Formats: sequence, C-alpha cells, structure tokens
Amino acid sequence: MLNVQRRLAAQILKCGEHRIRFDQDRLEDIKEAITKTDVRALISNGAISRKRLLNTSRYWARRRKEQKSYGKQKGFGSRKGKKTARLDPKAAWINKVRLQRAFIKSLRDSSRLALQDYHELYMKSKGGFFRSLRHLKLYTNERGMTKNEK
Repeated sequence: MLNVQRRLAAQILKCGEHRIRFDQDRLEDIKEAITKTDVRALISNGAISRKRLLNTSRYWARRRKEQKSYGKQKGFGSRKGKKTARLDPKAAWINKVRLQRAFIKSLRDSSRLALQDYHELYMKSKGGFFRSLRHLKLYTNERGMTKNEK
C-alpha cells in the first residue's frame, strides 16, 4: 500500500524510502497521487515529508569531555598509548629540569649551598644526570653539600 507514492517521494526528496513520512490524516489524498507532479504538490502542502537523519548523538561525547575538564575519567583504564604519547618527552624534560634548577637556586639563595657546588649541580642537572628531584636531594645529602640550618 502506497509503495509507488513512497518510491516517487523518495526520488523527489533524494533520500531513502524509509525516510518518507506520510501525514496520517491525508492518506486518501496520497493514495490518489499517481504522478510525480501529484507527489510534488503533496510535498509542498506538507502531506508528505522527510524524516530527519538518525545519526549518533554527541550528547555523551560532550558530557564525557565536560567530566574530563573536571579531571574525572582520566584513570589508567581510560588511557591508551604510552606515557610519552600523552606528554611528549621534551615537555617532560623541561618540567624535570625546571624543577631541579628551581630547587638548587633556592638552596643557593638560602646560603645552604656553596657557589662551586651550585655550579656543579646546575651542570649535572643540565646534562641529565639526575633522574628526578628526589635523586638530586639524595645526591646533595650523600655528598654533604647542603648546610642544615637549625
């Protein structure tokens, strides 16, 4: 029933037959339409229309992005790739060296570190000798470079 009208409407509206919607109150008028001209007239009157496309909703993607902006949903189970894929090695290096330099500068400024020791630590830090700030602190304590104020 109404297969011809559905096919003609799909051709005119340039969509699939499943996207054609008939107005239930005007089914008698639609049955009488047997030419493309008749179907065009019904389309312009609103008796025949095209359903909207049912694409994947972006609601959940937006909601997830909002949650991530709050720092949620970023645990180990949500991560893909290596650590370096999320934070490039150069940025990690910059952060590490800046932290170490700030620490040895604070030691120098508080007079807990001699200038020659400061220079040695600065150059070692620049050369990538220290794995982390903890390693740097361990190194200074083992060598007795820092003077503890009490």
